Amino acid sequence: MFRRAVVIVLDSVGAGELPDAALYGDQGSHTLGHVAAAGPLDIPVLAALGLGCAVPLDGVPCPASPGAAYGLMAERSAGKDSVTGHWELMGVVLERAFPTFPHGFPVAMIRDFEARIGRPVLGNVVASGTAIIEDLGAEHMRTGRPIVYTSADSVFQIAAHEEVVPVATLHEWCRIAYTIAVEGAGLGRVIARPFLGSPGAFRRTANRHDYAMPPTADTLLDRLTAQGVPVTAIGKIGDLFAGRGITRAVPTASDEDGMDAVSACLDENDHGLLFVNLVDFDTLYGHRNDVAGYARNLERFDRRLAALLPRLRVDDLLVITADHGNDPATPSTDHSREHVPVLVHGARVRCGVSLATRQTFADLGQTLAEVFGVTPLAHGTSFLKEIT
Repeated sequence: MFRRAVVIVLDSVGAGELPDAALYGDQGSHTLGHVAAAGPLDIPVLAALGLGCAVPLDGVPCPASPGAAYGLMAERSAGKDSVTGHWELMGVVLERAFPTFPHGFPVAMIRDFEARIGRPVLGNVVASGTAIIEDLGAEHMRTGRPIVYTSADSVFQIAAHEEVVPVATLHEWCRIAYTIAVEGAGLGRVIARPFLGSPGAFRRTANRHDYAMPPTADTLLDRLTAQGVPVTAIGKIGDLFAGRGITRAVPTASDEDGMDAVSACLDENDHGLLFVNLVDFDTLYGHRNDVAGYARNLERFDRRLAALLPRLRVDDLLVITADHGNDPATPSTDHSREHVPVLVHGARVRCGVSLATRQTFADLGQTLAEVFGVTPLAHGTSFLKEIT
């Protein structure tokens, strides 16, 4: 019925707190709800597909005949980071969250890292990535000492100015940190955070790179590639799965670049899975508490979606979803424990069907496993019969 599936993950576009949000300090979080409430949100294509049916939003009506099957998905894994969310979308449910370090990394871990790179570090605190380069960027430029920080997620982040520390060197330091923090302490990932500019005007660049732990069990991507079904990873998908189960990885510099890549891959890929992450929602707007910027990015995506839909073939399946929340209207700059929307569109989809609230993100992976005829995954319940 479907030869090709396009799964677009709007990174951090959450749809309201999960029942256990208070355990994560995220009670009251509602990324989409608060962005919509802040002002008129011009997203006619997402509205026509049924986003306002999946989750009530100010100014986003639920049409009488939605153009997609629609619903919400709840995260069953412990945690609220991108690795956990994406793995669960592809069928892996984590019973225990990756470790976090709310007071910075242990002295022994930092000393080991410093010894291996041959210089001391700055920071070793929980911080916003943009704030810490403003606070420590000038000192970093004077001394060449890398800025190390973490967040509410299980991440070891290293920031360095590209004119002080070459990107290749920063990536080498990240590989060293990976052996210490991921392989040695079980963290979810190490992230290279290069930046440019001068004090008061620093800006992060597109040379970010994530070094993630490989999935702890078979994902849908593993099943697909084992059966010869091509998997094209666009954006940071390849990093989040440590390159496993991926036929081709296409890095991107922005969400616009990501949608350009989707358009190109529709011409190049006759069948298989296109798995896309659009990270600007999270990196540029959620983590920076930029409500207006978040809204404008939703509107930009909506315009790109309008151009994408006519490109789809009769045997295509389009899924739009997210991996967690990051409510820019709350004081926190961290991810939030939220439901995510799911919109499923295609010429052969029973549009207007409510998928209600799925009990795990893994329902999507299980559905796609059935679509492509591979061995069922360990978690999730397929909703293919509900939409066809």
